[in-house]
This record gives sequence, structure tokens and C-alpha cells, in this order.
Amino acid sequence: MTTTSEPVMQVWIGCLHCYNSGQLVGEWFNAIDADEVTLADVHRGSGGSRGGCEELWCLDVDDMPVHREMSPAEAAAWGRVVEEVDEHLRPALLAWVRSGDYVADGTGDLPSVPDFEERFAGHWDDFDEYAHQLAEDSGLLRDVAEEVARYFDWEAWTRDLAFDYSVEAAVDGGVYIFRSL
Repeated sequence: MTTTSEPVMQVWIGCLHCYNSGQLVGEWFNAIDADEVTLADVHRGSGGSRGGCEELWCLDVDDMPVHREMSPAEAAAWGRVVEEVDEHLRPALLAWVRSGDYVADGTGDLPSVPDFEERFAGHWDDFDEYAHQLAEDSGLLRDVAEEVARYFDWEAWTRDLAFDYSVEAAVDGGVYIFRSL
């Protein structure tokens, strides 16, 4: 099993007053630091803040599992949740969220890291490879005579097994597999 790390999640934080006045004033920041960004940080390249500038908002995202506007606090929360997971597992966590079959922590959209760790079944070339390894590891046909085992319908068994899993394409090829408990 191999995985590669995903790029750093970033958000474009803009001044809402300027945006509502027809001006795009903002900068890209790492998502994990979004709740520490100030009006001065955002207005740095535009000559400073103007009267009425009070609120910041993440108007664009890059390399995040959700693609929508959000508050800087929510962006930072996403960054912190992803950082909780070992770096080599982060692409899998993001894929789990993108699959839509993830478990949210509490009442929000943030993924539950313990549920991710419990459900993640690894990075595989394809689901068939996973299914065959699972059958071998569990001893599915261990006590079955060879004459009978050769008639086992692997295709049907793998197809039925897939109903209990979520499979998401991996960025570097292959798939991530998650148990749907």
C-alpha cells in the first residue's frame, strides 16, 4: 500500500465589505491558519482597509474536500482535522470526505477521525484485489475441498461484497477502500 501526500489546503480570504462594493480584496492563506487572518493581512496588497470593512470570508478554496464558501473559522477547523491524521493517510481522509459516505463529527460537516481510522481498509490497485486478500485473510475457502472451491463464483461474491464498502479513486492511481459500517 502506497500513498502520497496532498498539497496544502488553501483558502482565498476576502473582505466582505469590499466584495459587496464590487472590489475583490483578499489573499490566499493556508486553511489551518485561516482563523488567525486579520483585515490588515487581507488588505495588505490593496493599500489598507477602508471604512466599513469588518468581516472576512473564504470565497474560494484549493485542495480541500469541500468546494464552497465558508468562514475562516470553519476553514481552520477543516485544516486542523486533516492535520490530525498521519500525513500519509491525509489523501485517504480527503477521498473519504469526497465520497460522500463519510461520518461527520457532531452536527457539522467535519469528518470524524476515529470513524475514518476504523473504516479505512487501505489503498489497493482495485476492489477485486482487496476482495481476494480479504477472502484469503479470513479463510473464506480454507476448509472447502479444492474440487468444490474452484466453482466458487468470485465475481458474484466480490460484487455483493462491494455493497458494504465505499471505493474512491486515489490521486496516484488505484483506489481507497472504506467499510460502510
